[in-house]
Amino acid sequence: MKLSIKRPFQMPRCSRLFVLFIIALSACNPTKEPEKPVQPNIIYILADDLGYGDVGVYGQEKIETPNIDALARGGMLFTQHYSSAPVCAPARYMLLTGKHSGHAYIRGNHEWGERGEVWNYRAMIRDSTLEGQIPVPENTVTFPQRLQQAGYRTGMIGKWGLGAPHTHSVPNQLGFDYFYGYNCQRQAHTYYPVHLYENDHRVYLKNDTVAPHEPFPEGADPLDPESYARFHQGDYSEDRMFEALSGFVSDNADQPFFMYWATAIPHVSLQAPQRWIDYYVEKFGAEEPYTGTRGYAPQRYPRAAYAAMVSYLDENIGKLVQQLKDAGVYENTLIIFTSDNGPSYAGGADPGWFNSGGLLQEQEGRGKGNVYEGGIRVPMIANWPGKIAPGSRTDHPSVHYDMFATLGDLLELDVPEDTDGISFLPSLLQEGEQEAHEFLYWEFPEYGGQVAIRMPAGREGGAEWKVIRRNLKNDQEATLELYDLSNDPGETKNLADQHPEVIEQAAAIFAREHQDAEVERFRIPMVEAGLR
Repeated sequence: MKLSIKRPFQMPRCSRLFVLFIIALSACNPTKEPEKPVQPNIIYILADDLGYGDVGVYGQEKIETPNIDALARGGMLFTQHYSSAPVCAPARYMLLTGKHSGHAYIRGNHEWGERGEVWNYRAMIRDSTLEGQIPVPENTVTFPQRLQQAGYRTGMIGKWGLGAPHTHSVPNQLGFDYFYGYNCQRQAHTYYPVHLYENDHRVYLKNDTVAPHEPFPEGADPLDPESYARFHQGDYSEDRMFEALSGFVSDNADQPFFMYWATAIPHVSLQAPQRWIDYYVEKFGAEEPYTGTRGYAPQRYPRAAYAAMVSYLDENIGKLVQQLKDAGVYENTLIIFTSDNGPSYAGGADPGWFNSGGLLQEQEGRGKGNVYEGGIRVPMIANWPGKIAPGSRTDHPSVHYDMFATLGDLLELDVPEDTDGISFLPSLLQEGEQEAHEFLYWEFPEYGGQVAIRMPAGREGGAEWKVIRRNLKNDQEATLELYDLSNDPGETKNLADQHPEVIEQAAAIFAREHQDAEVERFRIPMVEAGLR
């Protein structure tokens, strides 16, 4: 019997070669998964009441800031960066939420005074329910929350000011894994507090109960440094907070982390490590003491103390940079340095002597608390080795409430649709086309009630218009001011009567962008009735 043998199927030689080619090609070019966005460490340093001209690279000649200046030499300097508000709490709220003050819940400082003796420092020590400021709504979304969702370990060091202990409105419930510092911004009026907070519990320091704003001792010699001894005690809060910051960086150097360093420096009271005060006393020479006539703690050498605070902060920034380098993570860290608003004139501060506004005006009525440039234009430096060109600068007008959009652009975060910022990442990396703001918006219910809008130039050489209205909540006549910032950054020439079309354009933007404030204290009746 003849056996029938079935031969296995054989592919033609040319086909076999084609299949082998495809297999080889696949091996060389495996299917790629979508690239994940780069995840640098991010450190956002927010100084408190630091003027546009208080840093060396912005023209400061009396205060030494070599480490901050080095960040600028190695990165980018922003010439037209703004705070979202001219005082503490609203500036911080809008930074974290990406909303401008026409849409923000927090539009001014609000100490939640209906609780009782909230300004009584000793009462707050006895009763923690008197600490803190009015809470933000429970549904508030912050960009640190989005960073947590993206795998970041998040920390905050410094001054919070956006809620109170025992409420939902504390750092650990609004996007931060770790918090160390002042929960209450009133307590940050002294650098020698009885306690700070670590997460949700108090950490007691080696300080006596010397209340902020305690007057100069009656009968004491104002020229004798010993008369000021009780205002400088054992634990300087910024020392303790920097230790916590350094520990957070060490603990999280092996994973992406975000650090929001909201230092209280150089907000008054004028208190600094003695070694730095001595340094500037020798440099500046004799000066008149400050005995507390404008609030906050007395200080024998007020100018030296102010400079000492800024240089002390600069010193710690240098230590932080060195720590990042030692840990091998500096090259993958984006550092941003800026301020929450312009310089203060209270508590013995002397911004005029330091030229703290730089090319802007910084005197009382033009600095902190005001929507003039001196109150809201702030220094900003961004440093990211290998990503941001060393020694670069940008004139792109940007604002705190752009940070949410910028980090969203960098890391593909889910940015809520109701935010108001735009990403300045193209300017930062000098890649792609930078979208320009149609306007920058300020609405501030304090200091008499103020509004401002800046409309960047739409053409080369065009005017950079800034419209300001003040006295909107008091008995004085409301102002109408228009400045061309491209030619007059000091806002000295009011052009309102020459350009009614610009005033109308600004009024239309206010009418479109303003939403009535949810909190009664933040309402400006003249704005809510329609600004004309």
